[in-house]
Amino acid sequence: MTDLFRPFDLSGLNLQNRIVMAPMTRARASNDVADELTALYYTQRATAGLIVSEGTSISREGRGYLFNPGIYSAAQIDGWKLVTDSVHAIGGHIFAQLWHVGRVSHPSIQDDGKLPVSPSSQRAKDSAAFGYNEKGEPDRVEPPAPRQLRTDEVERIVEDFAQAAENAIQAGFDGVEIHGANGYLHEQFLNPGVNDRTDKYSGDLLENRLRFTVEVIDAVVKRIGAHRVGIRISPYGQLFDMPLYDQIDETYLALAEEIGKRHLAYVHVMNQDSFERIDRAVQGESGGGLFGLLKQIKPKLGATALILAGGLSRQRAEELISEGLIDLAGFGQAFISNPDLVARLEHGWPLTPADRDTFYGGDERGYIDYAPHKG
Repeated sequence: MTDLFRPFDLSGLNLQNRIVMAPMTRARASNDVADELTALYYTQRATAGLIVSEGTSISREGRGYLFNPGIYSAAQIDGWKLVTDSVHAIGGHIFAQLWHVGRVSHPSIQDDGKLPVSPSSQRAKDSAAFGYNEKGEPDRVEPPAPRQLRTDEVERIVEDFAQAAENAIQAGFDGVEIHGANGYLHEQFLNPGVNDRTDKYSGDLLENRLRFTVEVIDAVVKRIGAHRVGIRISPYGQLFDMPLYDQIDETYLALAEEIGKRHLAYVHVMNQDSFERIDRAVQGESGGGLFGLLKQIKPKLGATALILAGGLSRQRAEELISEGLIDLAGFGQAFISNPDLVARLEHGWPLTPADRDTFYGGDERGYIDYAPHKG
């Protein structure tokens, strides 16, 4: 048996293998509350060493998409408790991904039709939230220019993350993953091409750009413990109008150093290269793009595990683990149509292709009706 299928100690949590089910928005939760269908979906896939839930909003303000289960109300906590109990019943482990989309939202899904909030005053161009159109129908809608957060409001959002983490533990999650990737709120602080603030969170100084994310990490760690905390990042990512910038390596190396000091459970890197959105001419200071950067990040993390997701095969995952570059391998879309993905990878069984038309929204079709392999 290769290392990919051997147990792994994740900050005291004994994972049955090194395969991670990456977070994926599925938009199946009516009233933004996890239900029996949600529980069945995750339980079918609980042979993964670790499941990271779909993004779960820390507040109504943090929502960018309809029909995603949040983690800020009593009903939502109860809904997720059904999911975590089911996953644990068959020996699985699950972290909640804590999510605030920032400017990638729409007034139709905000309280009283308010504007989305962001560290930036800039609109996310060529982007879409999922809210209500002019006819009141669920639809892809263009985010407007956001309202720039006041300094005191930033401190309030830090507390929202900490409270959401506490709610997640109450709901039975084994830990939480701070969603710091894919163009959402944290990246809007980290990216100097988007962050146009002039206060202590300004984009012109590295320390200021990092401040919000570090404050969130510290607040969440204080509330639930470092061994229960991970964070997702996406260096070189360009989703939702995130421009590339010269200080990418410097930014994430500095963040990795802060994370290493705090002994988090893991850092989860999303390789958006699999989306074919990266300008390959921009390689960064390391001279090797994302993988060159990972080689510099890994030693700064100390005992904090490194997860990579995005475009991995079994062979590539095993190579990266063998080389010591990563500790765990994340798989996303393959889990949608292969609930028994771990067994399929281990035995070399063929993978069932996914129906992209049923990725988002709808009913049980394309959600819980994919059959396991019949070998």
